[in-house]
This record gives sequence, structure tokens and C-alpha cells, in this order.
Amino acid sequence: MPAVPRTAARRLAAQAKNHPLLHFTPNWFAMTMGTGIVAIALGQFSQAPLLHEAGAMLWLFNIGLFGLCTFAYVAKWVLYPRAARALFSHPVASMFLGCIPMGLATIVNGLLSYGMVLFGPGAVSLAIYVWIVDALLSVVIGLAVPFMMFTRQDHVIQEMSAVWLLPVVACEVAAVSACLLMPHVADAGTQLCLLVAGMVLWACSVPLALGILVILFLRLVLHKLPPSGMAATSWLALGPIGTGALALALMAGEAEAVLAANGLSAYGNGLAAGSLLGAILLWGYGLWWMAMAIALTLRYLRQGMPFNMSWWGFTFPLGVYTVATLKLAALLGLAPLARFGEGLTVALVLIWMLVIVRTLRGAFSLTLFEDPSLKLA
Repeated sequence: MPAVPRTAARRLAAQAKNHPLLHFTPNWFAMTMGTGIVAIALGQFSQAPLLHEAGAMLWLFNIGLFGLCTFAYVAKWVLYPRAARALFSHPVASMFLGCIPMGLATIVNGLLSYGMVLFGPGAVSLAIYVWIVDALLSVVIGLAVPFMMFTRQDHVIQEMSAVWLLPVVACEVAAVSACLLMPHVADAGTQLCLLVAGMVLWACSVPLALGILVILFLRLVLHKLPPSGMAATSWLALGPIGTGALALALMAGEAEAVLAANGLSAYGNGLAAGSLLGAILLWGYGLWWMAMAIALTLRYLRQGMPFNMSWWGFTFPLGVYTVATLKLAALLGLAPLARFGEGLTVALVLIWMLVIVRTLRGAFSLTLFEDPSLKLA
């Protein structure tokens, strides 16, 4: 008789060990990043009501995804605090903490694209409050994760990958949101605060990201490609480049009017011109990384690419580069650039459809839940 409860106890222990909440990690927020950026990209086509409406529905769906991921991650901290803390010591899993504020930023941006129609003028005020939380979270993660890399994690250059970018890129994503907020705010002083905050957040991210790309280039030269399970990380380099270009393009469009409204018109033209030039240069730099990412992906496809959550790396980097392309096309009035942006949008939507279907399938079968940091707990 005593063997029965012991067997039941072992069964319960095994079930707890494999519980999806125990294995839930911040890389699931990459799903909200990818879904959110597709919604934002579709929102650029205001002249196409069907696309705009599809983007609005996708944005609402993304709010549900973000809420579900937030609930699951909070539940993990409540139920398995020791396992949750182990993430901070893992040299790869901890990088995905940056996905949390980046996923939240797509909700902020969607409030400006869709929220005013769906919820009224109060959407702008809500967007400001959520952006403040997002910006603070981005700064904290952008400092905390590198600090842990310096002090408690073990890293070697041959195992380095583009996931190093994730914690530092969150600040420039928040910078984009700050720039998007400016034209929706009536107070000139608040607009100036948003402009300065956007510039500071950009500076806290883009130079660091470009430095990491130099190290990544060296790592690829010396140690060749990462394993096929990390194939999608070849696209992550496009993320900070596209986001940095988008932030500068938005500054180019808004900075002159904001500075003039605050008695700083002498600096407006120079800032706008410099921002536009920087956006074009970063966009051109992104072309190189996108071409390389395509070439590397084709090589990985010949070798076989197992599906995992890293496939969401195909979506957000391409998405921000796509939105930056469309924004530059609008600023410059270049029809060929606009057509290129439209083509990128089609590719983005198709990739998202493939990845979301396979993710939902893996989520329902529980095959995608794996926390590598549990080995350190």
C-alpha cells in the first residue's frame, strides 16, 4: 500500500518538473514583438482600409498575447522563484529580458495608430503612461543585463551570437515610441521632453549595438556560423539598424517644428537634416546585413533548420526595417523606395503567418517550453 502514494508523488514531481510555467522564459515575448511590428507595418497603409483594419485586429490580438505572456511570467516568479532567478546567471536566456519592453513598445505604438479610433482621445494619455513604464524598463534592462554579463555570467567569444543585442536595443525601440508620441501631444514643453528623451534613449542603445555588431562580425570570421538551431539570429543585426534608422527618420520629420515651438528654431533645420542623413546611412548599412542574413538563411535551409522560438528573430528585425523603409519613402517622396517597402511588408506578413502557426502548434503540444537556465537553479 505505501508504494501507491510514493508512485503518485513521483508522478506529481515529474509533472511539476515539466510544467510549462516552470519552463516559461522571456523569449516568449519575442512573439509579441513580431506580432506587434506586423500590426504597426500594416498601419502604415492608411490608404488601404482593409490592411489598416487587419492591422488593428492584429494589434488587439497582440495585447492579449502580451497579457498572457505577462501573466505566465509573473506566475513563474510566484510559483518557482528559485527557477526564475536562475535566468540572471544564464548567458543566453537572460538576453531575452529585452524582449519584454520591446513587446510593450509595439502596444504603445499601436495606441497611436489604432487606439484613438478604437478608444478615443484618451488613448494618447494612456500611451504616454505606458511609454514611461516601457522607457524605464528598457533602461533598467539595458543596464542590468550587461552588468550581469560583466559580473556573474560566463561568456566566450566562440559562443557569442546576435542575441547580445536584445537587452541594449530596447532603449532605441522606446526612442521610436517617444518620437511617435510627439505630434500627438499639444504641449510644446512636453514635445521637447519627448524629443530629448528619444535622443538620449537612442544614444544609450545604437552606439552599443553597433559596437556589438563589430564583435559579431569578428566572431563569425574566426568561428564561423552558429548551429542551425540559432539560424534566425542572423537577422537580429537588422533590428538595431532598422530601429535606429526609424527613430532618426521620425526625428527628421518632427524635430524642426518641436524646436521652433520651444524657441529653438535656430537648431531645428540642422537637427532635421542631420537626422535624415543618419537615417539614410543606417538604412543603407541595413541593406548589407539584410543581404547577408538572406544568404546565411539559404545556407541554413540546405542544412536543415529545426523550428524553435528563435524563429521569431525573422520577424521583428525585418519589421522595423520595413517600417523605416516606408517612413523614409514618405519623407523623400521616392516611389521605388515605397514599392520596396511594400514588398518587404508582404514578406513580413508571410513569415509571420508561418511562424505564428508553428508557434501555436508547439505551444499546444508543449514542445516549445524549455528553460535552459534550470540547469543552473
